[in-house]
Amino acid sequence: MGKKLAPWARLALGVVRVQKVLSRLALTNKRIGRTLQLSLLLTKALVAQSNTNPAAALAKRLAGPGPRRNSNNTNSGQYRAITHNRPPPSPSTKPSAAGILPVLQLVTPYIDLTLTPWICSLFLPSFAHAMASYSYSTSSSDISTPRSTSPSSSIGRSSQSSISTSNKRMSISSSRRISAANPMSSVDISTIEEAMRMANLDTLRGYAQNHFGEVRQYATTEYISENQALGYQILNEPMWNKGLSFTPEQRVSKNLTGLIPHVLEDADKQCERALKMIRSRQTGIDKYLYLSSIKGQNVDLFYRLLVDHAKELMPLVYTPTIGDVCLQYSTLYTRPEALYISIKQRRSIRTILKNWPYPNPEICVVTDGSRILGLGDLGVNGVGIPIGKLALYTAAAGIHPEKTLPIVLDCGTANETNLKDPLYLGLRQKRIPVAEQQEFMDEFMEAAAEVYPNMVVQFEDFESEKAFNYLDRYRNKYKSFNDDIQGTGAVVLGGYIGAVNLSGVPIEEQRLVFMGAGSAGVGVAKQLVEFYTKRGLSEQAAKDKFWLVDTKGLVTKDRGDKLAEHKKYFARTDNNGHQFRSLEEVIEYVKPTALVGLTATFGVFTESVVRALKASVDAGGLGRRPILFPLSNPLTKAECTFEQAVTWTDGTVIFASGSPFSSFTVKNGDHAITYHPNQGNNVYVFPGIGLGAILAKASRVTDNMIYTSAAALAGSLNAEEIHKGLIYPRIERVREASIIVAREVMKAARRDGVSQLPEEQWVEWEEWGDPALDKFIKERIYNPTL
Repeated sequence: MGKKLAPWARLALGVVRVQKVLSRLALTNKRIGRTLQLSLLLTKALVAQSNTNPAAALAKRLAGPGPRRNSNNTNSGQYRAITHNRPPPSPSTKPSAAGILPVLQLVTPYIDLTLTPWICSLFLPSFAHAMASYSYSTSSSDISTPRSTSPSSSIGRSSQSSISTSNKRMSISSSRRISAANPMSSVDISTIEEAMRMANLDTLRGYAQNHFGEVRQYATTEYISENQALGYQILNEPMWNKGLSFTPEQRVSKNLTGLIPHVLEDADKQCERALKMIRSRQTGIDKYLYLSSIKGQNVDLFYRLLVDHAKELMPLVYTPTIGDVCLQYSTLYTRPEALYISIKQRRSIRTILKNWPYPNPEICVVTDGSRILGLGDLGVNGVGIPIGKLALYTAAAGIHPEKTLPIVLDCGTANETNLKDPLYLGLRQKRIPVAEQQEFMDEFMEAAAEVYPNMVVQFEDFESEKAFNYLDRYRNKYKSFNDDIQGTGAVVLGGYIGAVNLSGVPIEEQRLVFMGAGSAGVGVAKQLVEFYTKRGLSEQAAKDKFWLVDTKGLVTKDRGDKLAEHKKYFARTDNNGHQFRSLEEVIEYVKPTALVGLTATFGVFTESVVRALKASVDAGGLGRRPILFPLSNPLTKAECTFEQAVTWTDGTVIFASGSPFSSFTVKNGDHAITYHPNQGNNVYVFPGIGLGAILAKASRVTDNMIYTSAAALAGSLNAEEIHKGLIYPRIERVREASIIVAREVMKAARRDGVSQLPEEQWVEWEEWGDPALDKFIKERIYNPTL
């Protein structure tokens, strides 16, 4: 067997073994912090020593600082006095207690010596008891060690002998060895440091997770009115600040003289300056941040920019830029713009709602961050979605910014990147079970209805199962709707109505394949079913026009897997036992006239898929055009690009996407054709639905109100847009479209008996018609002025 390893070699092996164990330790282990800290200190100590000549350094420490003394010296006497009741070291293979002393001396400068017995028990458990008998101080030169020619002095010689032969006996594996030149070469300090950092992030470790306190506030926040505000009270409130547009009289009466530059500018000049700065930024995120800074200083300027330059700026405020913003929200955060309600504060929801500084909000967008766009569970970082969405409610429909309320419900997150991010702003815990999330949501809805009884609640970016569950659970009890399900369905239906008219394919021959069977996909398909039932088809006949495809292939009743509840409505039963596993197989089987994508997977509509769609449409006769809707957001998740769609269909495609694409020009000699894409952006319907529900004082949002919004959108195009072959209005006309949608939604609320407006008001409108109702709407919408 040979001689045993030297103490430092045993310690090195011990560190390696412990490092392997540490990499598998759970963060909830009570001893991980202590273990990681000691392991790191020991590792650093040995690496520091081994950077020179470890054998010589250890031999020098074993020999002591002075000449060797005889057996009569004081130290050896002290040694004998301390250990006189102990048997001499056994000549067994176990290392002796004295043998570990040089190792302790080696690491003493780097550790707290009060932990030494525990270190010994960690690496050499058999020495925990023996080491308790040794006296030592915080100075390495004061450690009591044997320096005589007594039997114990042979430790030094045996240690040196072990060092000389260690290379032959310390093989850990055929590919990794601890050499005498550097015994710690295989130890990765960064791994240990990373584990320690993660352990320190787990601030909830060891605490009960099912006890919730209630916040009791003993003071009421007092806000001054705009009429009372003076000086910086005005400039620091973004709702009141007019920048350089304050008149000379206002500057005097509001004590603003000298607080702003001595120049008077109108709205156009302020917008010109802001646009110059926005356009000088190189990335979407930088442009978003600059816009956000304007919003935090001058709300009227922000919305004047957004209304007048919708095509350029809306993609920065919402999709596609908002996806990147959400991914980095915890890093980009500078100021609060929403209510952040944690599951830890579930008993204080009413208090939190009352803390919102603007009284009586009329529209709320709430998310739990569990399915943000196509980016997955982002936790609290998903709050960027309600913030951006409500900016569009104001810009597109004119709901006053003081009447909007963004909220994020923090139930934890399943996103490991967030959990490991030291800057993450949400709860650093796994997402709680669905049943608890349901209870939390029940409590939120009840509190919101009590504190703000006139507020419409829009659900946004919840996981598919929860999205359908919450919609069904609350739709008849509270003023609420889900934009992912109902809004997306309405905007696609609005575009589909126009697309069917342009396609040349009769309604009875239309067949639709949906790639994506989540909440958005099923919600859209259900809206389109209603389109067919309103044209005389039975519900079953309408449903038979739809084939839904998910990651496992065509959704069928006999596929063999457990279908999610929301998929069962469209599960096919006419497949005769055959399963179609790919989109190409489904297209070959169905011969569709329309293909809709809601997969959040870039490029899933390949050239072969799109050409197969065109071939199936062409087979029906001349003059027919395929309908292709790659609707996933942001652009990086789109199923195909506009240019690809035009190229692969030879320019015949009727195209609509979720995020904006640029026009595409095809040159053919001296002749050029420019193709214009359509954007099936929910901004065409959800602002109008919200505005209509608010102004009608609807007690709930009905399915008929949602369907009516789609039909109103389809009827909002002007002659120029129809001539260009568009199926949606130009984004610059989104306010005009929203007023039309809101008007029709109000009329639908009246027909459904959910409008709580006075009867005489409706009698007047029914006498004078749309002009009177349009006038009523326009008088109540926000128009930013400076």
